[in-house]
Amino acid sequence: DFMIIPIFIIFDETLSYRFNMSSGCPHRWSYFNHHCFVYVPRSMSWGQAERNCKSMGGHLASVHSSNEYRYIQHLTSDHDYMETWIGGTYEYEEKVWLWSDGSSFHYTHWCPGEPSGGNQNCLQINYTPSKCWDDLRCDLHRPSVCAKKISTLLG
Repeated sequence: DFMIIPIFIIFDETLSYRFNMSSGCPHRWSYFNHHCFVYVPRSMSWGQAERNCKSMGGHLASVHSSNEYRYIQHLTSDHDYMETWIGGTYEYEEKVWLWSDGSSFHYTHWCPGEPSGGNQNCLQINYTPSKCWDDLRCDLHRPSVCAKKISTLLG
């Protein structure tokens, strides 16, 4: 009986590894809609969080649908839905919100009265009990969600 447990654990890890590889996502990343996502619990400024995502081949997550937002929120659920950085940033000269991965900023889930402007140029999610979006000072520290396209992984 003692020997069965280690064999089972090794077998289970092998299955988990194969499953992740079949989705095209690295270990600890999860798949949704042709992207891989990972929650990063370490609190950093928005700029540090974006650099961290880039070091892993991605960017802070961008959101293009309510389903995608619900999925990203789900990644934060094990962490009490903490206020978390994603890739939205305000571009002063153009006066528009942009995603750090360069994709179009069409879908939004702002809280009422947001974005409120001022010196708040970065986007956090899970704000207020409504779990909506808020603009925040970029130097404040939050956990983050990174994303990368599957095509980036496969070459």
